[in-house]
Amino acid sequence: MTDATSAKTARRSHHWRRDVIELAALFTAVAVADAIANLIGHQPDGPYLLIASAAALAVTAAFHTWWARRHSHAPPPTGSVPVSDTGSTDSTAPFDNTHSGHTAAPPLTTALTTAPIAAGATLSPEDTVLWRMRTTVRDTPGSLAALCGALARHRVDILTLQTHPLAQGTVDEFLLRAPAPLQAQQLSRAVAAAGGGSTWIERADAHDLVDTPTRVLGLATRTALNAAELPLALRQLLGRCTIHSLPAVSITGRSTGETAPVEGVLEETVMRLRDPSGGALTIERPCLPFTPTEFARARALVELDARLGPRVPRSEQVLTLPEGNEITVRRADRSDLEAARAMHDRCSEQTLRLRYHGPVQDADRYLDHLLSPRFGRTLAVQTASGRVVALGHLLWDGDETEVALLVEDEWQRRGIGSELLGRLVALAVEAGCENVYAVTQASNTGMVTAMRALSLPLDYQIEEGTLVITARLDATPVRSLPPYEQADR
Repeated sequence: MTDATSAKTARRSHHWRRDVIELAALFTAVAVADAIANLIGHQPDGPYLLIASAAALAVTAAFHTWWARRHSHAPPPTGSVPVSDTGSTDSTAPFDNTHSGHTAAPPLTTALTTAPIAAGATLSPEDTVLWRMRTTVRDTPGSLAALCGALARHRVDILTLQTHPLAQGTVDEFLLRAPAPLQAQQLSRAVAAAGGGSTWIERADAHDLVDTPTRVLGLATRTALNAAELPLALRQLLGRCTIHSLPAVSITGRSTGETAPVEGVLEETVMRLRDPSGGALTIERPCLPFTPTEFARARALVELDARLGPRVPRSEQVLTLPEGNEITVRRADRSDLEAARAMHDRCSEQTLRLRYHGPVQDADRYLDHLLSPRFGRTLAVQTASGRVVALGHLLWDGDETEVALLVEDEWQRRGIGSELLGRLVALAVEAGCENVYAVTQASNTGMVTAMRALSLPLDYQIEEGTLVITARLDATPVRSLPPYEQADR
């Protein structure tokens, strides 16, 4: 029997005995009260004595209740941190910062309070961890100094500091190196006592050690080289957020009415920017409001993309299939629209139905959307004669990523689909995606085989004949085909 089980059994036995004793005491009290009432009730002043006794008993019970509540809810000793039964910090506990001389700060929003610790591991005061912290302080002389002093008293080292001016106050964003035993709750108490409000803390890693100008320049370079990088660059610039690209014209050719002013719109946790390819970009971050500084950075990145216009890297790679035929794998965009439609015409209805899950006659309508760099990345397979015989799509779907394949009938079962899928998954890993999913029919054994050949953890969901396979990208994708003879050109 484990210690936890023994403790539970002991508590149950203790509660049963206590209930029996309380029940016996209750019957005894009733018998005594009845005897006293019969004895006193026959006296001349009996009724008055009973009323006085009842009043005294009520006062005693009220005093006992007040005394018990006062001591059972006494505050914890100074410096203690409320901890839940699981050992994690209680991020919903109120903070006592009335002694700081400032307005009480709102509760802390903690994304990750502690890192996983092995069972039995001990933290040394010499061990340190990285934290990202954002807090709002008054825009008065000495407010930042008070905050830095509070961090110094807890032996917290400030590695970087960014300031985001607001109409009232300033948002300060820190990268901190703190002693490992110092918990997020303790850190937030120190910040609140120094005048910080709306504090938000999460664990950081070595990638956050890059200073902000260098990181912004790197994202601008990625965006300049490839239009498909804009949504990914915005996500890395703004942290955990959801980006929706809403086109101005739907797949059926109708206007969606989605647009945004040239200067953009900022509404606390949502910003809307004009998409350079038409429509609007909506960026949401419910956990943390955007600052005007972040809004200006995002708008500058979108403006850079708009000025550079459509662009796709033109790298090509020649592969030799097992039977000796050469194919070229390259990036595709809307300039390949006519070649993709011609491939549709050569595909059978069954192949198109497996790919688009709908009426075959609507297949061409999806191509303009699929080939847009704004919605993801597309790889095309081209024969030596220049004919496109396969397309692979990696589509940004909010926080998730979808992969889709279409291989012309005559070129199926030659390993082209597996080759495309492996390359798309590699692009997803490079983009920092946590998983990719494929939507197909349960009868599509080719897609199932290609996903299984990735040698990645897979999750399967089947509903009414539709199969959704999700691959978790916690391992390097394994190529399913033997190494081909390759040459770049």
